[in-house]
Amino acid sequence: MAIYAIGDIQGCARSLERLLDLIRFDPSVDRLWCVGDLVNRGPASLRVLRSLKQLGPAAQVVLGNHDLFLLAAAEGLASLRPKDTIQDILAAEDRAELLEWLRQQPLHYREGAHVMVHAGLLPQWSIDEASALAREVEAVLAGPEVRLFLHALFHRPAPQWNASLTGYERLSALAHVFTRLRTCTAEGVLSGFSGSPTDAPHGYFPWFRIPNRRASDHTVLFGHWAALGLHIESNLLGLDSGCVWGRQLTAIRLEDRAVFQVEYADDRGHT
Repeated sequence: MAIYAIGDIQGCARSLERLLDLIRFDPSVDRLWCVGDLVNRGPASLRVLRSLKQLGPAAQVVLGNHDLFLLAAAEGLASLRPKDTIQDILAAEDRAELLEWLRQQPLHYREGAHVMVHAGLLPQWSIDEASALAREVEAVLAGPEVRLFLHALFHRPAPQWNASLTGYERLSALAHVFTRLRTCTAEGVLSGFSGSPTDAPHGYFPWFRIPNRRASDHTVLFGHWAALGLHIESNLLGLDSGCVWGRQLTAIRLEDRAVFQVEYADDRGHT
């Protein structure tokens, strides 16, 4: 048995299939951890969702910002942009089943000494606190108020996280952290920066570089930051190696940290 953690797939179904072939993934004994952004921008989002859903308990995913965007678009709460490629899901006959499956997925997953999120964790959060905060959002996503939450998330400016926030402002701020964090101040104020860490705005640092970060007692697996690329430290695994941008899709076997990569492949199988 092995656990393989893989970076942002973003609809790159052919690359995912090649990577699973490379690692000889066996769903009867192995497990696949996906750091979110399963869909969008790549050529075959529908195929990716179907493949992961069919893996059943062999697949563990967390939600990313593009996955939340899909849920909002399906509710008519977000307009598709020219670069969006989720139309195949919205038109699929099994759309309802796929979206229901997606709504049940977490923002934060912890197992043993490993924690998986899409983007990152604020430096002042402990692992237990982050887990409890993620559950607040997860409960609404999976429940009858999902449309109200998604409306707030995509139609109002996301406030900076503050423990005193309530209602949908609180939930939006939490979702913003879990799915969009890259750099922040020592106090946990997020920026919208997405470039190379060396070019971060003055006073902002990669979230994992803030001194005395409370979650450093676990190994955090994350994606979302293609400009950072594959990033491996003793207690960090950054897995977004930019597949959808023409680079690689990466898997790391957690037991020994062996790295496996395939180049981007379009839906016709041409690299």
